[in-house]
Amino acid sequence: MAGITGLGSGMKIDEIVTALVNAEKAPKAAQLARLEKATTAKISSLGSLKSSLSDFQTALKDLNDAKLFNTRTATSSDTARLTAKAGENALAGKYSIEVLSLAKSSKIASGSVAGTSTAAFANGGKLTIGQGSDSYSIDVADGASLKDVRDAINTQLKDKGVTANIVTDPVAKTSQLVLSSSKTGAGNDLTLAVDDPSSDLQALVTGMPAALSTSANAKFKIDGLEVQSATNEVSDVIEGVTFNLLSAEEGKTATLTVGDNTSAVKTNLQKFVDSYNKLISTTTSLTSVVAVEGSEPVTGNLVGDATVRSLLSGIRSELVTPGSSDFRALSDLGITTDKSGKLVIDNTKLDKVLAENYDQVGEFLTGDTGLLNRLNETVSGYSKSGGILEQRISAQQKTLKDVDEQREALDLRIAKVQDRLYAQYNAMDALIGQLSSTSDSLASALSSLPGVVRNER
Repeated sequence: MAGITGLGSGMKIDEIVTALVNAEKAPKAAQLARLEKATTAKISSLGSLKSSLSDFQTALKDLNDAKLFNTRTATSSDTARLTAKAGENALAGKYSIEVLSLAKSSKIASGSVAGTSTAAFANGGKLTIGQGSDSYSIDVADGASLKDVRDAINTQLKDKGVTANIVTDPVAKTSQLVLSSSKTGAGNDLTLAVDDPSSDLQALVTGMPAALSTSANAKFKIDGLEVQSATNEVSDVIEGVTFNLLSAEEGKTATLTVGDNTSAVKTNLQKFVDSYNKLISTTTSLTSVVAVEGSEPVTGNLVGDATVRSLLSGIRSELVTPGSSDFRALSDLGITTDKSGKLVIDNTKLDKVLAENYDQVGEFLTGDTGLLNRLNETVSGYSKSGGILEQRISAQQKTLKDVDEQREALDLRIAKVQDRLYAQYNAMDALIGQLSSTSDSLASALSSLPGVVRNER
């Protein structure tokens, strides 16, 4: 507002100028608002399309993995007794497993020494601990305690699987070393010896009790054939299969089934179908025109968009392009298109195909010439960094920036129009004020002339 206006003429100059300024600004402001709304909606729609493409590519990547098809599964009917895992070299089959006994490690106790863990050996020496065909020497200093001997064993032999502890009898007031080995299998028993017969360490080997536990092989039967293993994890009996023996009981059998990784393949195929259908739903909503009774139709923000048409055309073309394997199309796997353009899975047919032609399914889907890689190459030009969709979004963002710049220019122009109008109307107001003052002066002078008859009421 340019100060107090309209005093000379009595006109409401502020209201007049405001109305004229709004009339001047409204068309361009409305145009920019419409452009901003449409551009923002298009950016949002392109972002939704890019997100759906990203999900689709993730599903393609997860399924386009040769390891997925090379993996074999091993399933136990009794996981409390036996578990197993299978490598890619494992052959499909069923096996009856009976665990007769588990592999065991060795445990021994030393002779008793008077006192607790602080009991000292005045004359030290060298202890020799045997573990099967291996032996280890532990130097014990003069005056070392039983606790010191234990700690020396644990420190020096922790990587060999030999550990020591102390058991104290509070009634007899004696203590013993207890040595344990983690190495299972027959012939891996622990032994304890002292090199110097005159050493006080002889108390540890004098009167040693029988072994607390002797090492032994695991024994089990596979389809009636008895085999042994030095460990409870067995990996060299059936090629590509590793057993974990957990519990033994003669006469109890577990069935081990080695097969193809069909469950994981089906899960990833379902993710592929779901992501494709999501992409179709997204593109349909963005490009459709929905009639609404009694009002204007609802129009998608990308109706008639050439990018969407090109993208869908490329994807559909790859879906029907014959492959180079025994399978020619997805329909051979039981995956077909419904009337809405979405994919549906016939699980009965898919199960049969996977059971009979598992490797051929992998060849059709994976690899450089597989369907999944061809689909990924088709969509990557749209979704990648600097790709078509990113370029489209960038162009729309430039349009929004241009709208902001045009608004700033409009505001500057309207400000100048407002200043011009105030100047014109204020000049007119001043002129009218001057004319009114002159008129009043003339009327007063004329009324004072002689012979002038005043018309008074």
